[in-house]
Amino acid sequence: MTVGLATTTLANNWLNMLRGTAFTAPAGTYIKLHTADPGAAGTSNPSAVTTRASATFSAASAGAIALSNSPSFTMTATETITHISVWDASTAGNFLWSAALTTSKSVVNTDTLTFTTLGVSLSPLAA
Repeated sequence: MTVGLATTTLANNWLNMLRGTAFTAPAGTYIKLHTADPGAAGTSNPSAVTTRASATFSAASAGAIALSNSPSFTMTATETITHISVWDASTAGNFLWSAALTTSKSVVNTDTLTFTTLGVSLSPLAA
């Protein structure tokens, strides 16, 4: 399984900040739906829905951030959504990370799939 942080566009950039190498944060983040693991490049097993939805996050606290909006998708096919990938642009752009949904979601054409929670955390934290 290859879900997780994108090595070259996110993980290495975060780590290189510890060496004093500047990292320019993405101007935005966008969710793409997948029917299975998106793979190391975030492009495998895409949903029939070709658009990405904008995701915004609250300020970080205790090493975690949480979704502050409710990105939604109008489904264009009958399929089961199992994963997401997150990108820095609504089209093209750089793959940032991917994750498996806690629970897969079966959808049909014209359904609306809305994300109400999505969290990202770093651990362990010194207590």
